Amino acid sequence: MPSPSNNKIRPIKTEDRSDAILQSLTDFIVEEGLQPGDRLPTERELMNGLKVGRSSIREVIRHLQALGIVEIRRGSGTYLKRPLSEKTVYLPLSIATKRDGLLQTLEVRRALEVEASILAAQRATPDEIEEMRTKLEHMEAVHHLNGTAGPEDLEFHLSIYRAAGNPLFEQLLQQMRESFESFFEMPFDRKDFAGRSFPFHRQLFDAIASGDTEKARKHTLEILSVVEEDIVQMAQETDLV
Repeated sequence: MPSPSNNKIRPIKTEDRSDAILQSLTDFIVEEGLQPGDRLPTERELMNGLKVGRSSIREVIRHLQALGIVEIRRGSGTYLKRPLSEKTVYLPLSIATKRDGLLQTLEVRRALEVEASILAAQRATPDEIEEMRTKLEHMEAVHHLNGTAGPEDLEFHLSIYRAAGNPLFEQLLQQMRESFESFFEMPFDRKDFAGRSFPFHRQLFDAIASGDTEKARKHTLEILSVVEEDIVQMAQETDLV
């Protein structure tokens, strides 16, 4: 499919450059009606339309890639992976760059994930519990086979967020988790990031399935405690500040 015209890409102001590029590109995608699988304008077209340099464009594209919104196909271009709308919530570009940003984001994740787990324990339907069970068993099988199960772990948690009954949990937490996992997998080759939290996932499922909100809260916090420990450890090993 040919690239859409770029005559609607609006130049940005110089302040808050990265966020402004992100907003302008999002507006363009919505106005053009781009759907998953459609190709975005080329890097040069974006540079010309937005009146910014290549490094600024690449920073924003990398961020959208980390959030799972676009995918980069080598030699082909950048393609939309997830639908966007005016109501789409996306995270600041700074969250996945430094230790303090990761830890600050983790504080928000902790509050949201605990609440999502509690609500899932209260609201999950039999079908939603069965979906969680299926996702968990798949995650466990992959983990036992490969020693890691990042994408499968995400799918399990997404089933919990959906069962909470509020679509904002799924959207916000998916973006946060993908940013974390992309940050530790790509720059530092840490595909085992938070792997020590694996045993707590079965306990979390059992708590939600039985409607035990206090145990759901407890096991969610145990999982996120491992995430925090890995952030601190990686920061020490890499001088990340």
